[in-house]
Order: sequence, then structure tokens, then C-alpha cells
Amino acid sequence: MVEKVVIVGTILKSEKNLQKEYRSLEELSNLVSTANGVVEKSFIVKRDKIDPAYYIGKGKAEEIGEYVSKNKIKTVVFNNELTPAQIKNLEEKIDAKIIDRTRLILDIFAQRAHTKEAKLQVELAQLEYLLPRLTKKGIYMDNQVGGIGTRGPGETKLEYDRRKIMQRIEKIKEELKKVVIARQEQKKLRIESQIPIVTLIGYTNSGKSTLFNALLKQNHAYADDKLFATLDPLTRKLILPSGAEVIIVDTVGFIDKLPHTLIESFKSTLEIVKDASLLLEVIDASEEIEEKEKLVKTILDELGASNIPIIKVYNKIDLLENHKKNFIFKKLNKKNAVFISAKYAINLEALLEKIEKLLNLKNFVKTIKLPAQKYELLDFIYKHCKIISNIVKGDLLLLKILTNNATYNIIKNKLKSNI
Repeated sequence: MVEKVVIVGTILKSEKNLQKEYRSLEELSNLVSTANGVVEKSFIVKRDKIDPAYYIGKGKAEEIGEYVSKNKIKTVVFNNELTPAQIKNLEEKIDAKIIDRTRLILDIFAQRAHTKEAKLQVELAQLEYLLPRLTKKGIYMDNQVGGIGTRGPGETKLEYDRRKIMQRIEKIKEELKKVVIARQEQKKLRIESQIPIVTLIGYTNSGKSTLFNALLKQNHAYADDKLFATLDPLTRKLILPSGAEVIIVDTVGFIDKLPHTLIESFKSTLEIVKDASLLLEVIDASEEIEEKEKLVKTILDELGASNIPIIKVYNKIDLLENHKKNFIFKKLNKKNAVFISAKYAINLEALLEKIEKLLNLKNFVKTIKLPAQKYELLDFIYKHCKIISNIVKGDLLLLKILTNNATYNIIKNKLKSNI
């Protein structure tokens, strides 16, 4: 059932970049839609400073309260994080659920979490958000049940007290430690295989999962025109045009004002970004670009992944009119940039060629001396290389192969000093 929602944004009179604030409010509207709500009205409140008691001021709260009562609105969503006191005071003036952007995002993550790890990560973030909002009666909002903002731990009617929440947080952290150990084992196997890792990153809803499926030519990743379609990293093997293999990874999308609790909770998941040989930053070319690129760069810096080679993949060029397309092509004429449409598989060949070039996966001819005690490598060589000729000389098998730098390095390491 679709829920009627009012959204509220605040613009300080000292704020110079008003367009950024309006785009943020538009994004909030998209978040509401993702959470199965419909925005009936947007209120933009201009103030000299934030009201510590009512956030938007008592008078504006009463005005919104009147609109809510008249139009039977169930939920009011604020574009910034509210303090417990502000939520309590606003609820006294507005007869509806009062939730902030952080709680809304947590709610969406609770809907999207499917694996055990993702569910644990989301629950941890929700509990850490709820803990400072406890009162003797429980959580503010505990008299309002169901709908947006109450999924996950919020559904329990919050019989939790502080001690129970803290105990649950510790238990989840212990369970996540076990997941991290398992992930480290997977990481070790990936490193030992020495197959390059290509990781998709970018702002949410930029088309990462659509590109992931388009490159693999199969529907492995859930793709939807909604925010946060993917939470769990999805890993598959991709064969490049040269025949070289890479591991391709789809990751959770980034968003402005992403709750700190979520970043902390998902750090073990996002660690896979640091393991990448190459990053593909997928960017929605049909929308504003610069602010989102800055945000992605900030998060990469926080993850310690800013030094990894990166290709800027400007997606959704099918949505651009010709004059805008030409303008963007000129403005963004960068060395490691590709313009594509993942939906219609436009220019994917150019992207694959650039991946091969940056990973140094172009083919070349090499002769390998394979001693008899290393014949077990033949299966690997036949699978990953094209055999041009093979000659037996005593205890040696001389193989002339067509290979690439990454595969050749794997063979060298397996042979050690025998090449």
C-alpha cells in the first residue's frame, strides 16, 4: 500500500549553492518513492539558523501540522537528521510519523537486505541509530506502527531497553566478525589466482547493475530504476574480447548524506573496493555530474581506495539530446572516460578495450619452457592461452603461446624461476 508523505527541506539564508539543496530535496522524493511512498507536498523552509527545538521553527511546524491533518498525511520526512528532542517536539505539533533522511535510508536498506550479512549490517546500523533516541517509554514514534520508517528493528514496538539493544549490537558485531574472516579467505583465494579484479562503483541508480548484466550478457544482478537496488557485492568471471579473464564486482551505490552508521556497518562489504585492480565509476550522464563525482571521490578517500586506476563510465547517453551529448563529450574529454548506454549496450566494446588496455591484457606471443615436473600447468595454459606450437626437447616442453601480461605473470609465478 502506497503511503502519503510530506517532505521538508531547510535552506539556510547563508547557503550559496541553492541548486544543490533543491537537488537534495528531489533526491529525498526519490527515496520516498523507493520506500513505497508518494510525495503529496514539499515544504522548503528558509531560515537564518536551525531551530534547536523544532528544527524548522514552531510556527512552520504548526503550518505543516494543519496541512497534514487536512490531507490525511501519514508521514513527514525531513531532509536532514533530527535530534530526539526535535522529533518529540515536532510530533506534538504534527499528527504524523516524523522521520528524518537517515531513518528513511535505513528503512530502504532494511527492505533491500536479502543475505544474512546484509541483514546483520542493516540491523546494526538501525540499532546504533535508535540507541541515543531511547527514552523511558522506548523510542519516539513507538505509538505509531507500520509503514515507512518502521521496518527492521523498528517493527518490534521497541520493547527493547538500552541494555538489550547494546547486547544485540555486540552479538551482531561478533557475527559480522565471522563473516569478515570468511571474506578474507575469499580475498586470499582471489589474490592467489592473480586474476585482475574490476569493481563497479558509483552513485546509487547510476546503472551499475544494468552494466554488470550487460557486460556478462546475463541477468545476474537485480537492476531496478530505484535507489539502492543492490546491497550485497556480486562477483562473477568476465571473459574479455582477447580471451583474458577478470573478476567483475558490483557494489552498493553511494548517496549524499549517507548515514555514518551505514558506512561503518558496510565497511566489511566495501573492503572489496580496496582489492580492485581497476575501478569503473558509473556516472549517470543525464543528470548533474560534478557533485556526485565529488561525493564518490570522498568515499573512495575514506576507504583508502583513491589510488586505484579508474575509468569514468558515463552511462545513459541514450537519454541525452544531441546538443547536450556533444557538450558533455567536449566538457568531459578525459583520457580514461567512456560514454555508454548499458541499457541498450551502446559502446560497450570501447569500454572492454579500455579495460584490457589499462590492465595490460593485450595479447602477445611468448615461448615457455615447461619442465616435466610442471606438466600439471598444461591444463591452465591450454585453458587460458592459445597454443601456437609445442616441441618436446628432452625433459622440456617448449610451448609457443598467445597470452597476455596478466596470464603470463600467473604462469611465471607458478613456474617461479623455471621460465
